[in-house]
Amino acid sequence: MKTKFKFIAIIILMGFSYSCFEDGDDNITAGTSIKDFVWKAMNVVYLYKSNINDLSNDRFASNAEYQNYLDSNETPEALFEALIYDRENVDRFSFITSNYFELEQQLSGVTLNNGAEFNFYIVPGSTTSVFGVVRLVHPNSSASAANLSRGQVFNKINDITLNTSNFSSLLANNSYSLSLAIYDDNDTETLSDDQIFDGDETITLVKEGYEENPIFHTAVIDVNSEKVGYLMYNSFVNEFDSELNVVFGDFKSQNISHLILDLRYNSGGSVQTATALGSMVTGQFQNQVFTTLKYNETLETNNFDYNFTNTLSNDEIINSLNLDKVYILTSNRSASASEMMVNSLKSYIEVVQIGGQTVGKSQASQIIYDSANLGRENANPGHTYALLPLIAITVNKNDETVPPSGIIPTINLLERPSNYGIIGDTEEPLLKAALEDIQGSNRLAFPSEIEMSPNDLNVLNPLETLMYIE
Repeated sequence: MKTKFKFIAIIILMGFSYSCFEDGDDNITAGTSIKDFVWKAMNVVYLYKSNINDLSNDRFASNAEYQNYLDSNETPEALFEALIYDRENVDRFSFITSNYFELEQQLSGVTLNNGAEFNFYIVPGSTTSVFGVVRLVHPNSSASAANLSRGQVFNKINDITLNTSNFSSLLANNSYSLSLAIYDDNDTETLSDDQIFDGDETITLVKEGYEENPIFHTAVIDVNSEKVGYLMYNSFVNEFDSELNVVFGDFKSQNISHLILDLRYNSGGSVQTATALGSMVTGQFQNQVFTTLKYNETLETNNFDYNFTNTLSNDEIINSLNLDKVYILTSNRSASASEMMVNSLKSYIEVVQIGGQTVGKSQASQIIYDSANLGRENANPGHTYALLPLIAITVNKNDETVPPSGIIPTINLLERPSNYGIIGDTEEPLLKAALEDIQGSNRLAFPSEIEMSPNDLNVLNPLETLMYIE
């Protein structure tokens, strides 16, 4: 994915200052200087500051008490973790690093990619054995050159049987071979009796420099004399805004009556691009609030409204469809700006959400350095610690947030390993469900599918769910 270096400029520098602590800085011992940075930074920027008593401005009566508090936390990491609000349910995403150079490299897109994306599941009847399913193959990549295809199943990497302890490390190799397997559902809807058998084909994948186009697939489908636009969009990346606008220009020229926006694998990105996409879907709400970015009480003067617009950032006129209803496909990989899209649009038009429950993350993050204004310039040369805390949250026009548990779909229909289908094909299960609802076949009453557990094999890491602001 094309991310460049903009991820470290998620918010406009807001004149951060440590001035209120300057009188006591000389009393901070050298051994706790990093912990001093952690506490003061979190005291200024952390979104959930008001929920953490130890971050209150009047928490310490003296410098000695503050020093004792820092000393009571063995490491900077321990202190940071102690300042996180409800790690299990609310803030699952803030983290600290001891090497911001590595973090910057990850966020700048300086990574290798073989063009394949996978979902992983526990083998039925086991508690530790794992198998993978190919969910996407990107064009012009190592995976596409090797003729890997969506829906293929594998149970070994480099001839090593996958389990819960090894599959992540095996995927980290720059080159590896997948041993394809056979998935047998025993001709039943029950998952517990499904079986995985070894196959006889091996596919080798090699990671290389690769730029992903987030516009993965588009189509116009004829349904009952009406035209339905379909778009699988996998990341909100502003470099592709003009190309996205061309897609909507085509939808508009073909006079589509319905739109299916597939965000099932979209884990976030640019707030500005999300606002532009919302404006393409609608068009009748010019200059009204699409979403509001809210900071903590210390920084609330930086709260900002993103309004529906008729132009892109380059002044290109937006192709708007003026729809009053949209279908959005989601999964447990839909996060951040994708969830913001659902939450913001539903306060204006009807949103029919089909698929799985989303991640539950609509907050923005920012790399925080040990410097006078918490920016990269003049960062303390004595260490390379940095923070990536949640600093703001998006709300819709009704001041509603995305629940930490995620957004529950209108139609709960999860991808099954036995039938992933082909993206864009009218028989692909999630797209088919949307088309059936458009045709009025009462898909809303369709029974929920049960996802294979545990779901946490496919949990997104914090870097995959970043929401950023140009």
